[in-house]
Amino acid sequence: MKPTNHTNFHRDNRRPRNDRPTTTVQNEVKIGQRFPLTIKRLGINGEGIGYYKHVITFVKGALPGEVIVAEVTAVHPRYLEASLRTLRKPSPDRVDPQDAYADHVGGFELEHLDYPAQLKFKQDVIRQALEKYRPTGYQHYDVRPTIGMTDPYEYRNKAQFQVRVLDGHVAAGLYQENSHNLVDLPTCSVQMPVTMMVMRQLVQWIEDLQVPIYDEEHNSGILKTIVVRAAAATGEVQVVFITNTPKFPKKHQLLMKMAEKLPMVVSVMQNVNVGKTSLIWGDQTTLLAGKPTITEELDGLSFDLSARAFFQLNPEQTKKLYRLAREALALSPNETLVDAYSGVGTIGLSLADVAKEVRGMDTIPAAIMDANANAERNGITNAKYEVGAAETLLPQWLAAGFDPDAMVVDPPRTGLDDVLIDAILQSAPEKLVYISCNPSTLAQDLRELTRSYQVDYIQSIDMFPQTARCEAVVRFTKRH
Repeated sequence: MKPTNHTNFHRDNRRPRNDRPTTTVQNEVKIGQRFPLTIKRLGINGEGIGYYKHVITFVKGALPGEVIVAEVTAVHPRYLEASLRTLRKPSPDRVDPQDAYADHVGGFELEHLDYPAQLKFKQDVIRQALEKYRPTGYQHYDVRPTIGMTDPYEYRNKAQFQVRVLDGHVAAGLYQENSHNLVDLPTCSVQMPVTMMVMRQLVQWIEDLQVPIYDEEHNSGILKTIVVRAAAATGEVQVVFITNTPKFPKKHQLLMKMAEKLPMVVSVMQNVNVGKTSLIWGDQTTLLAGKPTITEELDGLSFDLSARAFFQLNPEQTKKLYRLAREALALSPNETLVDAYSGVGTIGLSLADVAKEVRGMDTIPAAIMDANANAERNGITNAKYEVGAAETLLPQWLAAGFDPDAMVVDPPRTGLDDVLIDAILQSAPEKLVYISCNPSTLAQDLRELTRSYQVDYIQSIDMFPQTARCEAVVRFTKRH
């Protein structure tokens, strides 16, 4: 899944269209009203779904089979949002979350749900999306059980935390959902331990040194965000300080402390992002200490990761994901492959040994530099990457006579661009694999793709335990 440049864990806030009854409730229900509710199932964001007087009601934190007292928090023309006031009958799948703040910030929506039940939910989310958008033949798709983790914690290799002053102390964490109220995260069960150890040590030093912290309300101060990324295979850690100005007071004292006490940090960068903005990253990134990249390894290949280069956040499951893609493509030595939305080339390079040629593209120039450098680093001579959107470059390649035998697409949550879908249907590669991080946009895209392809299977894989996020690998066969 490709990143968005934002300030919280990902969520898909759209309501399923088939969950909107014709009843209009604005004049019948008031905010603050309470009523008993039986939860029927989970929605695409992991919230409980029940029906009050035939009106669909979304309740965050409620689980299927539970009987609760709900309190209305928002009234919409065709659905309600409510909070869980009283739990009258709990689900047997309910567990105590490891994180005390799990219901305050995004990224922990399912931490109160037993892990085997989380995996069943993620398989069901795909079915929900298919039933909503109804691509050709969807009733007969082979939607396989979700592949999970043995230990569904401590898997995230990157912590991207906002930094603010709370109650006179430096805090680093995530925003409450739908707000800019920061929740300090002294611990985080889904992060790799080294990322949190480095983060909390940096927060303490920043407070001790009195580094000026960004004040969003007044657009003043310096330090906005800290990003800590760890390479699971090598143990190397990269730190990026995102600042409001190029000026970074107490920088040298901070770097000296890091050099002395945090030897695993081999790359320290500064990114400048000026002013009030919903984007985390600015355009200017400079090296403060060490080297500009850290090195990660995946299935025998090594990858240099620059500050903004995309790399999957769950290294353990990424290996399984790419093996699923490899198995689904089943490339032969004379076949050419397009790696769309390539990032630093991880998928395409992992397949280069079984392909004649790999061509990839991404819109981030630094990622393409990394991809080509990673090809060279691993002695791969049959893979080339170009800067540009897949929907722009693929038609150009086709016009120049390139005729791919196979294609793997790993788009962002928004799914495939319409122009790219047209280019895929035009080039009609024999083999097509879609790696999806959003069942809703996957199901929408399948409506178009199934004009020329049939779906062999959809294999979901849990890349983000404790969240409602679901990833899947789809294998297609071209219709003849």
